[in-house]
Formats: sequence, structure tokens, C-alpha cells
Amino acid sequence: MTQVSDGAGPGTSAETLASISLPDRLETVFGELEFFDGLPLPDTVTRSYDTLDLLRGIEVFLNCVPGASMVAMRRGLAGLGIDSRTIGYTAPRCGSAPLILTANTETTYGMACLALDQDGPTVIESPPNSLCFVDDLWQHYVTDMGMAGRDKGEGGKYLFLPPGHDGEVPDGYLVVRPKTFSSWVLMRALGGEESMLRTRIYPLSAAADPPEQRFVNFAESDFNTVHANDFTFFEEIDTLVQGEPPEALDPERAGQLAAIGIVPGKPFQPDDRMRSILDTAARIASGIVRTLAFKPRDPIFYHYPGSSSWKNPWPSRSHEFLSAEGARLLDARAVFHYVGAGTSPAMAAAAVGVGSQYAYTAEDSTGAWLDGGRAYTLRLPSGIPAKNFWAVNVYDPQTRSLLRTDTPYPSVNSLSDAVRSEDNGDTVLHFGPTAPEGREGNWVQTVPGKGWFTILRLYGPLDSWFDKSWRPGEIEPA
Repeated sequence: MTQVSDGAGPGTSAETLASISLPDRLETVFGELEFFDGLPLPDTVTRSYDTLDLLRGIEVFLNCVPGASMVAMRRGLAGLGIDSRTIGYTAPRCGSAPLILTANTETTYGMACLALDQDGPTVIESPPNSLCFVDDLWQHYVTDMGMAGRDKGEGGKYLFLPPGHDGEVPDGYLVVRPKTFSSWVLMRALGGEESMLRTRIYPLSAAADPPEQRFVNFAESDFNTVHANDFTFFEEIDTLVQGEPPEALDPERAGQLAAIGIVPGKPFQPDDRMRSILDTAARIASGIVRTLAFKPRDPIFYHYPGSSSWKNPWPSRSHEFLSAEGARLLDARAVFHYVGAGTSPAMAAAAVGVGSQYAYTAEDSTGAWLDGGRAYTLRLPSGIPAKNFWAVNVYDPQTRSLLRTDTPYPSVNSLSDAVRSEDNGDTVLHFGPTAPEGREGNWVQTVPGKGWFTILRLYGPLDSWFDKSWRPGEIEPA
């Protein structure tokens, strides 16, 4: 039988009431908020909503950089005529003219952007001896092709089906189902230009008689693929939202976007107040993510915590930026996609002798930012752990693209016959406005008045990189 009794209340203390109440005046970083017995006064109502819109705009920027970056990439490539049926490539290799997030100067790149809503199911015949991957327009990993893909580097026919496709799927293809109609295809042909020019992209409907493949060499083209850092960032995101299935976006980020007026099927028409707030939000968020990238406070970013400035763009070794406990590392995701483009398991995983590994820094050994007007050295001890080759590239911290100098290739790499080692086997690299005499092959030019940062790449990384028995020196002021 149910028993009912009155409970004796223990009483509510003044401390408890204070903890659940709000004072009439509250000083905040956004200004003073005023209340009448917990009820916001008119100026506080206005300031509260301005603050909320600003905070949501900042969060949208930090969380949606991957999407804006892909929209900017597609737009930049389209300006050169590179689309779903035309492959852009770099011959013989990429230089500093294109603004592309942390591209390297050693690889023969190929790029295209699928348009499954226009072309329908689409075939990619991947180049042999290559490292290729495809990300959707939110930069979610779709598939690897080449050595890390199902064709194992032999070259294969991959069939990309549009979201929601329920038609017949022919045999003989490696089938892929992206969540967005548009996807970014990145190809890195280790066999160089000859291998890249064997790539084919065409609609499945033309498989019986594929059209002649079109190529555009953009190695020396001055064009931009980097997303905006002002109000137009949100217009880039709206372009994505309006053109792709809502199911491609998780509900959390969809909710953040809806809160600032970006909703599938509805026009994005912020008033002057909201435009101003979102412009400010983008600029603040850009400053925040640059701080996260170049001066991270989380020790997991550092290859050698407490004693080195070298940082890891995949601190958890997860291409989805997940911690060991399954939590999304929001800072790591924002940092990676702000500085780089495209991610895949093969790039993030720690595999000995396979793929590549990266370390980056914008600091010298004293912790000062790298200054293009000063001279520096970097010692790479003997036994550099790269089965294939290593490279050090220099980048512009504003554009996060290759630094534009008197040469289109601001880098030093082991593929160059001009690189000299010391008598003990160490390799000393030099950075500065002018080359040290006799060391021109080991020198990367920098620009007075500009900062710079560098990425060390190891292609085919060896055990001594992973067990840290080999480590690069710090960048030392000369």
C-alpha cells in the first residue's frame, strides 16, 4: 500500500539563496548587466542577445572551418576551370603562387571537386603508385585511393554514388557513398606528372566511351583557395548548407548554424546589427584559432612536452580528432582545418614506413616568433627517420600557404642534390633573408617584416621517429 507523509523541511540558508540568485548589477567582459530582482532591464536584454549572437558566431567559425575551407577550395579551383570533369595538377610540383593551405613543394598534386548532383554516379580511375583520398564538403573522410586504398596502389576504378542513390550498382567498381554531392579529390602521384596524367574522372553514364580527360596545370597560377576571416565566412557556410543534404551535418552544428540564421532552404539575410556581430565574431575566432595553433595550451599538441616547440597536427592520432575516451577534441579539429586541408586515417595514423608524419613550429629556441628579417639554423641529426625522403617547407602565417619569396619553392628536401650534410652526418638548415656563403642548397629565404612557420615532413617515417630516439633540433637564432 502506498504511504504518504509530510516531509519536514530543513530550511534554506542565506548561502543557498545567494547561490541560486542573481545580483542587481553584474560586471562582465561584455559590459554591465542590470536586473530588477532577477529580471533583465532593457539595456541588459539588448546586451545579452548581442553577446549570445557573438558567442554563437565564434563557435560556428571554430566548428565549421572544415566546411568553409572546402567551399573556398572548390571556388578557387573553379576559377581556373577545374571541376568535376577537369583535373587540376601541378607540374612538375607545387610552388608558392597558389594560396593553398600548407601545400608542399615536393608532391605532384592532382585536385578535382565531384558534382554528383549534376553528373550522377561518377567514376575515378586513380593513378598507380599514389597517395590519394577524398573528403566530402564538410571535410569528413570518404575514402582513400592508391597505396592506402582498396586498390593497394595498383590503380583502381572507384564509383562514387550520390547521397540517397538507390539504383542498380554495376559490378567491377570499388563503391563509395559520400554524404555530400560535392567532394574534394586530392591526389598525390609519387610517379610524378606521367602517373598523374593517367587519372580519369567521368560520369558512370559515359563509362562505355569516356570523354577525353581535361587537365589544368596550376603550379604557377596565382589564385586563392583559403576561406574568409570576416563576415563572408558565414556566406561560405551558407553556400554549403543550401547545396548539400541536411543529413550530412550533425544536429549540434546544425543547431549552432540555425541560431545565427543559416538554415537549409531559407535565405540567409542578417540585418545590419547581425552582420556587424558576425563580422566581429569571425575576426575574434580567427585570432583564437591562431592562438590555439601556434601557442597551444594542451600538452598533447607537443611532440616533446616541456622541452620543445615542435607540435603535432594530429595530437590524438585520430583523423576524426577523437580522444582515447571518444570525446571530440574541438581545439585540435579547429587547428588542423585552419592550417591544413583534407584528412584521412592514413595521414593521421602512426604507421612505420608508410605515409608521412609531420611536425610544425613558429617559434625559435627562446620561444620568440620566427622573424623573416633574422637568420636562423635548424639541425637535423644524422639518421633522419624517413624511408623515402624528408622535407622542410616554410609558410606565411597569414595565409598558411607557402611563403612567397624570390623562389617559388621555399623549402629544403632530401631529393635535392644541392643539400649538404656535415662531417658527422647531421644536416644543418639555414633560414633568413640572405643565403650563407657556400650553404645555398641548405637555405630557405625568408622575408623581412613577415613572420613564418615551418613544417618538417617525413615520408615513410621510421621507428626512431615514433619512439623519439631521433628528434629534430630547435630553430636557433644565428
